[in-house]
Amino acid sequence: MTVPPVPTEESVFTWGAPPLKFGAGACDEIGFDLAQYGAKRILLITDPGMQQTGLPDRIADQIRRYDMTVEIFDGVHVEPTDDSMNKAVGYASEQGPWDGFVAVGGGSAIDTAKAVNLLTTYPGDLMDYINKPVGKAQVPPGQLKPLIAVPTTAGTGSESTAMCILDVLSLRVKTGISHWRLRPTLAVVDPLLTMTLPPQVTAASGMDIVCHALESYTARWYTSFDRKKPEERVTYCGSNPVSDLWCEKSMSLLARSFRTAVERGDEDVDARMDMMMAATFAGMGFGNSGVHIPHANAYPIAGQVRDFHPAGYPQDEPMVPHGMSVSLTAPEAFRFSFESAPDRHMAAARLLGPNAETQSNAAEQLPHVVTELMRDIDIPNGIGAVGFGEGDIPDLVDGTMKQQRLLATCPRMPTEDDIADIFRKSIENW
Repeated sequence: MTVPPVPTEESVFTWGAPPLKFGAGACDEIGFDLAQYGAKRILLITDPGMQQTGLPDRIADQIRRYDMTVEIFDGVHVEPTDDSMNKAVGYASEQGPWDGFVAVGGGSAIDTAKAVNLLTTYPGDLMDYINKPVGKAQVPPGQLKPLIAVPTTAGTGSESTAMCILDVLSLRVKTGISHWRLRPTLAVVDPLLTMTLPPQVTAASGMDIVCHALESYTARWYTSFDRKKPEERVTYCGSNPVSDLWCEKSMSLLARSFRTAVERGDEDVDARMDMMMAATFAGMGFGNSGVHIPHANAYPIAGQVRDFHPAGYPQDEPMVPHGMSVSLTAPEAFRFSFESAPDRHMAAARLLGPNAETQSNAAEQLPHVVTELMRDIDIPNGIGAVGFGEGDIPDLVDGTMKQQRLLATCPRMPTEDDIADIFRKSIENW
């Protein structure tokens, strides 16, 4: 039999996601779920604001009913840093060992739990695992402990992904760790946990969902990459038929319910249900296909913030929330990438804005849909509105160009001049 030659271009894509438990009251079953793994000693990881709501204690009490001991670490930093993650790892190492972990909160808590799980199971330095060129990008050597992720914001989709995102303070850059072993063992998604989110947090975290779905859907097609050896396969493999399905559904849910969740999320359970589902579905999409320019730009925006204090968030230090930062250059980024995949950009615009006015220039359709959404939910008007100006662009570009793992997923590879132009045109978006 004649064996066909191995192609030089990629012909394989990978897709993975944790098991999912979704619905009102799902968080009340975590004790049963953990008991199935034979766990006896659990560390619950959360942030101070979430601890004040009483939810972590409620979940801990529920776990204890299944003959397990639970301790709560509530020192998660909103928008984690290498310093805050190292403190969490230090606490967990001193108080351990642990049989499993539960993360309760937004992406900050879930990502911190991923780092704690990794570095208590395989002690080492955080920078050993952080993506190149910032870190060494070492591969976790083996299986991690069970981790149950309980998101309380509809945004990051971290409960579905194999990524852990943080700020490296000394470099003023946001980066992360990416490996399939970091995926939570189980995602427990309870929409009722988001009913009290402030409108500003709903808006900012929801824009993270929007950009996850759009960037994943417009990412390079997986066959356009050079063929990889099995040991070279990465979490972000490019857009593919399975990831597309999740992103398409996520965009449809966003079109139906995002504005409603911002306007009256404290009373509309269906809108909150849609947003939580959209976040999880987008995570199942981008967590495999990848994100590109808006996320690469977002990391230096967040890492170099000076004096912006967003409503609805802790006011003790300046920050640009992650979902907000990814949206600020998104309209211009999609203008740039349009020519590489016009049909995909138009399809995404129809899904996200099915009733949007048709633009005479097709390249303007997706930026128009995104901009109108941002205006409706009161996202700041460009990077100028969060404190950046023309003089900041060189430093922002330098931070973006460090995100080569993300930029490689863009269907039209940008140069430094291209990124500078995107930032310049994003000082104001409308």
